[in-house]
Amino acid sequence: MAVVSGSTSGIGAATARRLAADGAEVAVLGRREERLRELADEVDVFPVTVDVTDRAALERAADSIRDRLGRVDLVVAGAGVMLAAPFEEADQAEWDRMLDTNVRGLLSTGRVFANDLIAAAEEGERADLVHVGSIGGHQIFPNYGVYAATKAAVAHLTRNLRAELGPRGVRVKNIEPGLVATELGDHIQNEAGRAGLEEMLSQVDPLEPDEIAAAIAFGVAAPAHVNVADLVVLPTRQG
Repeated sequence: MAVVSGSTSGIGAATARRLAADGAEVAVLGRREERLRELADEVDVFPVTVDVTDRAALERAADSIRDRLGRVDLVVAGAGVMLAAPFEEADQAEWDRMLDTNVRGLLSTGRVFANDLIAAAEEGERADLVHVGSIGGHQIFPNYGVYAATKAAVAHLTRNLRAELGPRGVRVKNIEPGLVATELGDHIQNEAGRAGLEEMLSQVDPLEPDEIAAAIAFGVAAPAHVNVADLVVLPTRQG
């Protein structure tokens, strides 16, 4: 049984569709209730409206998912915020949003389902915690310093959780996309930040969310003793 956060758009929604098409029972998490309902009308998923930055609400959501669908053996932490701006101009409230969602929200998402994953692994089942990171976690992009720092945190968290949970049978993996055509950049308010993203998008043929979903599906479909630990997925023109 799979849980996908950030399912109201982009990679999260595409991943939920792909996993459901592959036969998984899927619970979808997101803040925008109407978007989740539209997704549930399209494919057979269980929508749960929740903000991953609200730990108490996330715990209640996890309980409702278990009550409805049972134990979770796949978690895709896909909720994320990308807000670009020159360091000296940035609205520090935007930094808080990225830290709260990209790091703390991702941590909480994994934490509320950690015991489910461990229990599944103990019974010999495939158990996966999938983090949706970014190549920004190890490449340099002007005006994206704080966003990149959150994704670097995700990358190192993944490595450390792999050392902790891997010996117990839980596969922890980091999927790192390059440029993807999603609404993630639509929330950038700073003019320099928006212009930089538009220039990058114009220079490459960006990936589609379905292509990242396919990469995630590939990774979790491997036999239980195989972990596709880190997977970088780029538009060819991006390198």
